Amino acid sequence: MASVLTSDSPRSNTAITDLPPLCPGDHLTSDEFLRRYHAMPKVTDAELIKGRVYMGSPVNAEFHGEPHAKAVTLLGLFDSATPLVFVGDNSTTELDNESVAQPDVYLRISKLAGGQSSTRDGYVVGGPELVAEIASSSASYDLHEKLEAYQQNGVQEYIVWRVWDKAIDWFVLVDGQYQPLAPGDDGVSRSRVMPGLWIDTVALLAGNLAKAVAVLQQGTASTEHAEFVKRLAAKAQ
Repeated sequence: MASVLTSDSPRSNTAITDLPPLCPGDHLTSDEFLRRYHAMPKVTDAELIKGRVYMGSPVNAEFHGEPHAKAVTLLGLFDSATPLVFVGDNSTTELDNESVAQPDVYLRISKLAGGQSSTRDGYVVGGPELVAEIASSSASYDLHEKLEAYQQNGVQEYIVWRVWDKAIDWFVLVDGQYQPLAPGDDGVSRSRVMPGLWIDTVALLAGNLAKAVAVLQQGTASTEHAEFVKRLAAKAQ
């Protein structure tokens, strides 16, 4: 994922041997973070959030790996049914000069269709329209420092699956502040920024991926999704 930074890289004229390693808790700018990240090719799980470096610990299957795979499955199915929308998994995302995140999963609209993010040097630049993170509990920085970073950088919807707490928080950006997006009476949460993205959070928390997939497919077969696809196509012309 990361490549070695050379002296002729456009990001820096500093030789990689002169760079200290990334360490959890370091306070860096985004440019300095990326210089050090490139100089450590074996590091694939590091983020800069609000100017502070966070580095991942070994991934637990029950509390991260398996729910992460379910989230990728659902957002990937939405991507497959929605031209000009891209799904991403653990992709480095330059939000601003203080934050370089690595969202567990995101959905973003193509710049050609009016999307708010782009890509540069293989990285996403700017906040995707929708981000989902897998967190252990409400104590996770996903619901504190990272939430603030996504909010400040215009991520329109933010989903946090708190696996230990057996809860899913879905936030929507309203006037620059995140507000909870409540599910319908049927337990299905319906995205505002990605019309047709219907997620049955009750089924997902119960481990019933088959039902969650069926509900998602109902969403991508809906009129609102068809109209969304048409709007994106019209903007891209």
